[in-house]
Amino acid sequence: MEKKSQLSDEKLLQHPILLLMVLILGFIFMDPFHVGPLGGRDYRPVKHEVAPYDQVMGNWPRDNRSRLGSGKLVFVDEVYGPESLEFDLMGRGPYTGLADGRVVRWMGENAGWETFALVTPNWTEKLCANGVESTKSKQSKLEHQCGRPLGLRFNRNNGDLYIADAYYGLLVIGPEGGLATPLSTHVKGKPILFANDLDIHKNGSIFFTDTSKRYNRLNHFFILLEGEATGRLLRYDPTTRETHIVLNDLAFPNGVQLSKDQSFLLFTETTNCRLMRYWLEGLKTGTMEVVADLPGFPDNVRLNEKGQFWVAIDCCRTPAQEILSNNPWIKSFYFRLPLKMSFLAKLMGMEMYTVISLFNENGDILEVLEDQRGEVMKLVSEVKEVDGKLWIGTVAHNHIATLPYP
Repeated sequence: MEKKSQLSDEKLLQHPILLLMVLILGFIFMDPFHVGPLGGRDYRPVKHEVAPYDQVMGNWPRDNRSRLGSGKLVFVDEVYGPESLEFDLMGRGPYTGLADGRVVRWMGENAGWETFALVTPNWTEKLCANGVESTKSKQSKLEHQCGRPLGLRFNRNNGDLYIADAYYGLLVIGPEGGLATPLSTHVKGKPILFANDLDIHKNGSIFFTDTSKRYNRLNHFFILLEGEATGRLLRYDPTTRETHIVLNDLAFPNGVQLSKDQSFLLFTETTNCRLMRYWLEGLKTGTMEVVADLPGFPDNVRLNEKGQFWVAIDCCRTPAQEILSNNPWIKSFYFRLPLKMSFLAKLMGMEMYTVISLFNENGDILEVLEDQRGEVMKLVSEVKEVDGKLWIGTVAHNHIATLPYP
């Protein structure tokens, strides 16, 4: 055995090109100088469920008029990363959570925007108020101190506003605003790393998502790159003040929305590009099913007055994504290449733009609106239909978009 091993080593040394390739591959996998986009992280790509590309894209209706591109940008450079949009019991608003850690509300042309709530007493203007720079990387490094309010929901019975903050968990603030009160920061003794979105059941329970047990919002891109599924759907019980795990092992659980009759809730799995249903009542109580496979990466889902569901989608998937999802060993090599992430994404054919889609309770597509050229919004986080108008939020840009609908 020892002699055979020596002969193999000698053969390797006799082929300098092969030896060079082995050394290069070894260098890439070790990445000792952290030149790749993973930066020396403990990267653990896994296989995950993504519907076949041809099956999804071949049946997905297109908006050839790119109607979303005719939307109007409002509050440009006045709001910074407005992820979620809400209106209170008196119809005032919008309210939105910002990248600088505040929840703000629109008070009209004369008064403008005012700070309505903070999620932490750590917030200071000197540390956190970075204006139009708030959606840049500088602010991201401060999120764990300043907060990053994402999902917003008003309790329609008493006017309290519930907040899912990426770093401070589930909180609530009264109708007069101020410093929000933490409700849920841990479950089973372990911290909630990435509270994302929420909805309020008629019995007072709060359903909300915890996107990952490994990564916080600052590092959310690695959840997608790994395909890891440690996310959860949680339920906060206001009577007992306890937080319960409803579902485990979810791949980037994101937006949450109860149905009109509250017999089920929908949530998005961003990594797996799909809309999921969890039954709360009826013969299927406690079971989960796929409602729709999507052409891109979904964020929030919101109900309209007709009981239909608007889903915000960053589009679009590529054939390469399916290959990487099913072959994590390729993914492990690819994202260790010493190239910028933006370049690696282009090599995969990624060209992001905004799609919003309307579904009925059965998962049938009722409407698709696109902004194929990214004229209004390149990244979308939420669509809220109010009084004949769509209000469209974005976690990454400093504006809100509106569009008359229908």
